Amino acid sequence: MRVIAGLAKGRRLKSPVGLVTRPTSDRIKESIFSILSPYLPGSYVLDLFSGTGNLGIEALSRGAEKAIFVDNNRNSIRVIRENTETTGFKEKSKILQLEALKAISELAKSGEKYDIIFMDPPYLKGFIVPCIQAIEEGGLLTDEGIIVIEHDSKDTIPDQFIKLKRIKNRKYGNTTISIYSEEA
Repeated sequence: MRVIAGLAKGRRLKSPVGLVTRPTSDRIKESIFSILSPYLPGSYVLDLFSGTGNLGIEALSRGAEKAIFVDNNRNSIRVIRENTETTGFKEKSKILQLEALKAISELAKSGEKYDIIFMDPPYLKGFIVPCIQAIEEGGLLTDEGIIVIEHDSKDTIPDQFIKLKRIKNRKYGNTTISIYSEEA
């Protein structure tokens, strides 16, 4: 696994030992970031279920201003720290060892808002809908913000929430990328 473009292009990223994480493949990551390119410069990014920090680090490499990494696994947190240091993005990063819903609640209390929120939860475990609902209730997205969700293609998630609507849906074998934004 590596950073595929930007300031840290070609840098290798570490992964925790074992099957705790399922890093986004380069093919899927390239597709995600070709869609996101207009949103990236100067953006504030929240990377939920970070694993290795792969998506948030790629966003920083391509011009994001700041990334918050959230994972509840201690080994993943250690790897994210190492990866942000290796790529030179330690100063633009904040790393939280929390469950995703707890992190969303804490971040909502702080009043921070994000331009891009990545979610790559464990597949078929029911995390997506509660997290999106909490993001909406907490007002974590900027007006033009988007949520990018990597999920199992068997996962059924609504096309519309209160304000958020699915604007893109791309399938790559067993993996689907769904992108949500507020209705215009």
